[in-house]
Amino acid sequence: MTGVVDPESPLSVLDNGAWYTIDHPSAVGGVRRAAATTALHLGMPDSRAAEVGLVVSELATNQVRHAGSGSVLLRVRRTGMEAALEVLAIDAGPGMRDLAGAMLDGVSSRGTLGIGLGTLVRLTTAWDAWSAPGAGTVVAAVFATSGEAPAASAPTGITRAMTGQTVCGDAWASREDDGTTTLLVADGLGHGPLAAVASRAAVRAFHDAPLARPRELVDQVHRALRGTRGAAVAIVQRRGDTLLHAGVGNVVGNLHGARSRSLLSNPGIAGSHVSALQETSYPLGPDDVVTLASDGLTDRIGMAPYPGLAGRSPLVVAGVLLRDFGVRRDDACVAVLPPRGTP
Repeated sequence: MTGVVDPESPLSVLDNGAWYTIDHPSAVGGVRRAAATTALHLGMPDSRAAEVGLVVSELATNQVRHAGSGSVLLRVRRTGMEAALEVLAIDAGPGMRDLAGAMLDGVSSRGTLGIGLGTLVRLTTAWDAWSAPGAGTVVAAVFATSGEAPAASAPTGITRAMTGQTVCGDAWASREDDGTTTLLVADGLGHGPLAAVASRAAVRAFHDAPLARPRELVDQVHRALRGTRGAAVAIVQRRGDTLLHAGVGNVVGNLHGARSRSLLSNPGIAGSHVSALQETSYPLGPDDVVTLASDGLTDRIGMAPYPGLAGRSPLVVAGVLLRDFGVRRDDACVAVLPPRGTP
């Protein structure tokens, strides 16, 4: 489980979720049933679970018909007594020139259920999407049990286990402390269950620590990871118009904006050996996006080729980056700190 703190809410807990490969029409039924069953387990009535299944079926059908294949992530967020099902549909197909038009109710794509992506507007608690001609489509949808969706502008991340593994050794977490937003990514050494033990210990230490600067938080995580196989760890913190960063190991940080730059970490392994920790600060523009990624993504992450992506929700941004920069020979995690005031 990956714990994250949403603004103006109690501690939220996100499970890592389950990825579904959509490469044949027969795969559509499987992800539809999984989504509807999850909705029922969350206490949604049968009619609402059917609506969840309908939206997920439309998203998956579009992937098969128009992109040839794609993938869908289903995961659950719990906050106190409330819960929400989050759906992320990713494909690398032809994309759409007029995304807003495709969202109009009644607009149908050839060969689909005939209801179009307008179902997102009608049937979800919240949704967001990004698409461009030749650049595929990423759609995020939220179905909340209470009728209120978690804050779409809150930092978020996604993880994906390497091919052949069922447990991801990477993790992310965020917290909000009186206007100070802090984001962590931990990459457990190696992969699989033992790597997950280390990354989850990093998340626990991160949440248990009092508010501090990234350098002190990384140091506390380092001490908490002794006895595990260790992890690469990076933490960024937004304090007004300043970004602070500290890290150890090969978690890649990037600031994307008018002046993009890499956020460099110290060599070493948290929990094993760490050189003298350095903390760096950067001016943060109002439209700047910050990302942290494990080495399950290439170190060439950039947002310049994606017009309008910086203004989308962190979940959509994370989906695009994982799709285009993720590698399948390692666990992968990417977390996104959105611009200040992102709606």
